[in-house]
Amino acid sequence: MMGEKKVINALVTGGEASAGPPLGPALGPLGVNVLGIVNEINKQTGDFKGMRVPVKVEVDQETKQFTISVGTPTTSALIAKESGIPKGSAKPNLDFVGDLSFDKVVSIAKSKIAGSYAATVKSAAKEVVGSCVSMGVKVEGKDAREFMGEIESGKWDSKLQ
Repeated sequence: MMGEKKVINALVTGGEASAGPPLGPALGPLGVNVLGIVNEINKQTGDFKGMRVPVKVEVDQETKQFTISVGTPTTSALIAKESGIPKGSAKPNLDFVGDLSFDKVVSIAKSKIAGSYAATVKSAAKEVVGSCVSMGVKVEGKDAREFMGEIESGKWDSKLQ
């Protein structure tokens, strides 16, 4: 028989979760191996180094067994990682801080589509390019607003299947 499950949701920095807050104080009272859970989270979020990642830990209060589900970092965190910048521009329409290839836009779009309202890769790609606009990141060397027009006109449809 399964015991009652306790669910803890937290935002952690990929590969850098620790037994401190927010996880330690939430997990400690459940009598589980906090370090074991933290190590497992770090193993599963290692690809997202330096990015904030949503994590859900479910603990069976009787058996003390746990499962960990890792979400996807925010679109802006993925854009920053893929374009090699620490963060978006303070003046996005004036100062461009990065440039993203269209292939990377598509790859971010595909990783985000499950948790997005977008029904197609094309609409998910437009969401990613929209984030590029607000972060001051160019796409294929162009102002992201101009690139958005190219997506809408169908110029990139062959890559958006």
